[in-house]
Amino acid sequence: MSTSRPILLAWSGGKDCLMALERLRADPAWRVVGLLTTVTGAFDRVAMHGIRRGVLHAQAAALDLPLLESVLDWPASNASYTQAFAASLEQARAAWPGLAHIAFGDLFLADVRAWRVALLGDLGWQGEFPLWGADTATLARSFIAAGHQAVLTCVDTTQLDASFSGRVFDVDLLAALPAAVDPCGEHGEFHTLCHAGPLFAQALPIQRGASLLREERFQYTDFLLDGDPAA
Repeated sequence: MSTSRPILLAWSGGKDCLMALERLRADPAWRVVGLLTTVTGAFDRVAMHGIRRGVLHAQAAALDLPLLESVLDWPASNASYTQAFAASLEQARAAWPGLAHIAFGDLFLADVRAWRVALLGDLGWQGEFPLWGADTATLARSFIAAGHQAVLTCVDTTQLDASFSGRVFDVDLLAALPAAVDPCGEHGEFHTLCHAGPLFAQALPIQRGASLLREERFQYTDFLLDGDPAA
């Protein structure tokens, strides 16, 4: 009989949570039962990353994992986020009785981790951080070497030039990043969309769409599934 414990994974659609999934699946102590994603309802997209809801669902299907959505209005307060997150955790626990752990792809931001741990403690949950403390340059290179494929969907133009939005996350991109930019974008310099690689049953048939600047700061590049209308 398996002694692995069930665990939920906070899923943004980007490379860090994919690497967290890879670590968890390689660890016999854990059994990933589902993904939990925060979605901005007004835009039908993953919060911050700007990934279309249809692409998100295609990711979950290709990873063979159920998907739970924590849907937020825009703009959303911290209180509304906490309420939606708590409701989603209750839904997860109803689906998988005994579930008490959720994993995050956080790398080194101690204040973010402390906030998550405190919130989860209040809700009767425990957080796991399988990538915590890893060297981000090594992690970025190993992601590429393993055959994972991702593209940049959002760039914070106060930290990185807008021209990086939409680019493939590869060794050329890593070489072109300014020295002050973290190779994994852990300070929010950029966000990614994973679409193919060893964890996917099939590659997602994505195509690049339009790029635009939002809030006079964030450069987003749209990625669509083949056949989807642009919006």
